[in-house]
Amino acid sequence: MKVRDRSLSAIFVATFTLAGCINSDGLFGENVIPPAGLAPADAANPYLWRASLDTLESLPLLDADAVGGLIVFDWYTFPDAPDERIKATVYILDTRLRADGVTVRVFRQVKENGEWVDAPVQSETAEQIEARILEQARVLRVSNLER
Repeated sequence: MKVRDRSLSAIFVATFTLAGCINSDGLFGENVIPPAGLAPADAANPYLWRASLDTLESLPLLDADAVGGLIVFDWYTFPDAPDERIKATVYILDTRLRADGVTVRVFRQVKENGEWVDAPVQSETAEQIEARILEQARVLRVSNLER
């Protein structure tokens, strides 16, 4: 397991094992429509795009639209939590590298009686992932400027 996988795994496991609130967008809304009032820009910021893919690289990619700024990751079960699975959707909302240019939605299910059922996600989970994406995007931008 890569260091980044362990780090991402630790974020999810720590967050999911603590009491939390259900994600504000509901449980597993399978729709991938951006939150109300947040329409994607004409093209996603390339640094936010790459940073999103890098940050969530342990999750299987389901769908991606660079022009629309949408990245959908499929369900993933971490080896150290076999009765839980998560998935995420990333919305890149601007062509500029801005703190409000990325929104992450995280979904979680747990196995009960052999069936996957929706489970709460702490609100901090998405915020932590967004912060990591922004940090990585800034690093990518700086490294590009230094060339």
